[in-house]
Amino acid sequence: MVILGLILLIIGLIASISILWIIGLILIVVGLVMNFVPVGGTRRRWY
Repeated sequence: MVILGLILLIIGLIASISILWIIGLILIVVGLVMNFVPVGGTRRRWY
């Protein structure tokens, strides 16, 4: 998600399309938050 955000951010800056720049920035922030916040719990299940 961070990689996709970076690609959209670069395309938005080169083509000067502000909506791509905004979407890219949002995807980068969401991707970084999801990397640092454990989603679904951190408990390991042993069967």
